[in-house]
Amino acid sequence: MTTEAQAAPPATQVSTDLCFLLSQASHVLTTELAAALETVGISPRARCVLTNANRGEFTQSQLAEMSALDKTTMTATIDELEQNGYAERKASATDRRARIIAVTKTGKRILAMSDDVVADVYADVLEALPDGQAELFLEMLAHLVGKRLAQPAHCQQQVRRPRQSH
Repeated sequence: MTTEAQAAPPATQVSTDLCFLLSQASHVLTTELAAALETVGISPRARCVLTNANRGEFTQSQLAEMSALDKTTMTATIDELEQNGYAERKASATDRRARIIAVTKTGKRILAMSDDVVADVYADVLEALPDGQAELFLEMLAHLVGKRLAQPAHCQQQVRRPRQSH
């Protein structure tokens, strides 16, 4: 028999640890997005890269930086996009030595479908906030990410970044 002091905290108790809250929100939202995007045949990471590639002519390295992906993950993601017919590596029009990642017609169609899916998931999540608070929440989060939390601190023990899902 356990005493109240030994019992686990109730499931409704919410932590006030900022790192935990942001991490938990990111994990659950990413998982929900992954499940929703499965319906159109793309992962959140592949969608992020495809979205960035659709903005102009970018090399694989540029896209990796824009998508916050390491070189190995980026290569695997581009391979996945090519295998699915969503993107292709092409010679740059301005630098024949450089290869750009171009979005195919099929990729543009999948991207449009995925945009609708993501918009639906985001709307559903933000709808859970009190009336009128969604816009303020997004503004404050964007402020933190654009200023104080824009760049990670330098430390001796590198902190692994979780997978991205823009």
